[in-house]
Order: sequence, then structure tokens, then C-alpha cells
Amino acid sequence: MKVLLTGGSGFLGRHVLAALARHDIETVAVGRRKPEAASAFIEADLLAATDFAEIVRDAGATHLLHLAWYAEHGKYWTSPLNLRWADATARLVEAFCDAGGKKLVIAGTCAEYDWSHGICLEDTTPLNPVTLYGTAKDAARRLAMAVCGQHGVPCAWGRIFLPFGPGEAPRRLIPSLIDVFAGKRAPFGVNAEACRDFLHASDVAEGFVALLHRGEGAFNISSGEPVRLANLVALLAEMLDADLRAVLDLPGGRPGEPSLLAGDNTKLKALGWDKRIALRDGLQEMIDEVRRKSP
Repeated sequence: MKVLLTGGSGFLGRHVLAALARHDIETVAVGRRKPEAASAFIEADLLAATDFAEIVRDAGATHLLHLAWYAEHGKYWTSPLNLRWADATARLVEAFCDAGGKKLVIAGTCAEYDWSHGICLEDTTPLNPVTLYGTAKDAARRLAMAVCGQHGVPCAWGRIFLPFGPGEAPRRLIPSLIDVFAGKRAPFGVNAEACRDFLHASDVAEGFVALLHRGEGAFNISSGEPVRLANLVALLAEMLDADLRAVLDLPGGRPGEPSLLAGDNTKLKALGWDKRIALRDGLQEMIDEVRRKSP
């Protein structure tokens, strides 16, 4: 197996590169910037590329693992770049299939689902995205599956729920809470009673590696263990020896937020994957990283 990896310099991409290395899978990364851990690299702007066939030919890969997408915190939900990434994804998939690729694995999102259903199952929960991001991802999935179907090439689509871990954007929920309890930013409120499905980025990466080896169709990459945000706040406050009331005494949440958002991971577990990193251990890893970086 030789993998062509997009998005290797991103938050999840760095963990995926590490997982591929652990499994001794030869990898060629492609993108605008060379990831630190990449041994083989093709420099290319996938949104500006006119000849994906050349990229695929130069990589000489048997498998494609496509993670790249616009992901700037707070902006990706509504950005018109989502439309360009859906188009680029379809063209990359077509080029890879035309070149005789053996397997494709592509990163999807829980935002494709109808969140009013709470626990999301791949084959029964309706797909009803309410954001441009979720809609573009769903469109990319439909296009990719159609192209792969025409070529007879297997494709797995991994719907990521809420990844966390070292390297996560500082404005996301868990890094922000760590900064609050470390006295580095002003407190803010959360939707304390809401339940969310957090999964360590290393376990997300292992999910994608499992899909490279086996599986076709849609799979949830999730913990399957939703956590009450109030409990998350309390755990972080305890670990940082801080007062949880700094967060829980403030109003929080946004209108329309679901009370429960989690993914059933039975299909992924059937491939031999399982969650390895407990929430507390993952949070400690992030706290340790913050402390190492502090002056």
C-alpha cells in the first residue's frame, strides 16, 4: 500500500501522518506546505490545480486519503470556499480513479446529519445539513461515490464528530476552556446540559487507517460516548485546580444547538478499530502541551 495524503499539515493531518508511520504505510503528502513528518511531498495548491492527473501520476500511490478542506475556526461553516473544495474533491477523485487507484478514503463530517436525531447512525439517520459546510461535504460525498461507482473503485467516507488533542486550534472549545482555567482568557459560558461526542485526534487517525485497509461506504468516526459539557468543564477545572463556576455560572450556548450530538461507531468497530485514549488522558496531554509552551 502507498498512500497519497491531502491535508497532512492540518490538525488532524499531523495525527494521521503519525498513524500511517506507526503502521509502516508508505505515504506521499500533497499540499501547499510540507508537513514536518512527511518524508515524501508534492507541492500543489489543490484549489488552483488544473491537472490532478499529474499530481496522481507523480505520487504513484495505490490509495488516496483525502483530508484537505477549509477549516478556519468560526468561518468554515459559511465560507464559499466549501464550494471550491467540493469541486476539487470530485476532480481529484476522478483523476485518481482514472489512474487505476485501488481505494479511496475521504474525510466527511457529522454536520452532514440531521442533528435533531441526537445519536447518528450511518444508514438510518437522515442527511439534512443546515450549513454550507455540511451541504458541501454531503455533495462531495455523493459526487465521490458516484465517480468511484462508475470506475468500480471502493470508497470509504469517514464522518468525523468532535476531534480534540494536541495541535488543536486555540479558539476551539477545549483549548479555550483550558485557557480560561489557566487564567489566560476571560471566562465564557457553555450549553452545560448539552452532550457532545469527543474523540482524540489520534483515535480519529487510527479510524482512517482502518478504513484504508477495509470498509466501503459511510462510517462514523466517533467515540460513541457523549459527554455532558458541564461534566467536561468540571473535569478540566479539577485537573487545573480551578473554580468551575467561572464557566458554569455564565449563560452559554447558541439558539438551535442540539441537546445531544453523538455518533454510533458500531460499523467502525466491526472493522477492528476501537477507541484507545480516554477523555481524561487526552485532556491531560493537552494541558501538558500548554504548560510546555508557557514562558
